Amino acid sequence: MAYRRLLLPLTGTSSGEAALATALMIARIWNAHVHCLHVRVDARDVAPLAGEGLSGAMIEEMMAATERESGERANRVRTLFDRFTHTTGDVTLADSAETALKTDGPTLSFESVAGREEDIVAQRSRLYDMAVVPHPEADEDVSSSDALHAVLFDSGRPVLVAPRNPPRSIGTRVCCAWNGSAESAAAMAAALPWLHHAETIRVLYADEYQRRGPDVDGILRYLRWHEITAEKALFKPQTKDVGAGLLGAARDFQADLLCMGAYSHSRLRQLILGGVTRHILENSDMPVLMCR
Repeated sequence: MAYRRLLLPLTGTSSGEAALATALMIARIWNAHVHCLHVRVDARDVAPLAGEGLSGAMIEEMMAATERESGERANRVRTLFDRFTHTTGDVTLADSAETALKTDGPTLSFESVAGREEDIVAQRSRLYDMAVVPHPEADEDVSSSDALHAVLFDSGRPVLVAPRNPPRSIGTRVCCAWNGSAESAAAMAAALPWLHHAETIRVLYADEYQRRGPDVDGILRYLRWHEITAEKALFKPQTKDVGAGLLGAARDFQADLLCMGAYSHSRLRQLILGGVTRHILENSDMPVLMCR
């Protein structure tokens, strides 16, 4: 079992650069291909948003400004990609599957397309083993991360949220959050290659986190069918915050990967009231593999 194709929706931010470094680290582990995808804003999408009362000249000016800004952003992203590839001697540029499959080692490609990011990323990621997405910026609300939620809600694939800074290692000490939900079961299945690769595994559980479904001993028995041995650990919420308790337990374990289900409660409830997924997305300093 291995991850062979990774999709990276690439942005020109500092978190985008950290995501690229994280994706390449994963590619080196699995001898995988990373396809970097930058989605430019399509200026034609601006016209319906312009509203009534604007002249044709004003709408054309808005479209031209959008096209110019989108092009400048795309150039910054391409510059970031080129700079990175020049410093990674062991990664081969491969623009076709034939080239990548003939290459002994990790490979990389880049593509820039125009359209709606959430639609394109969701559809493209269905043909990849995993999507790696940048961590939400420090001043950015997690609800605005189109690529992240596109993969979670509309791709059927796992998403790995890269930390704000590139990790020193990934997948050697793995924590899995278990609450018996369908989302945590999907995350556990998606994480099986990581669990076979890991040196040590801990499954975290808590009464306050548990949903209707199998308990922690059930998932440990499931893992044994896959010849995976893991230990279980009860974590305690911190000041009634389950997300903080879960993240604290993973840090105490010195985990370099956290695997969990996302949005067991509705996304709207989590975004308005807060929740485990939201806390992890906003505060994690380690790679997080999520499924929904």
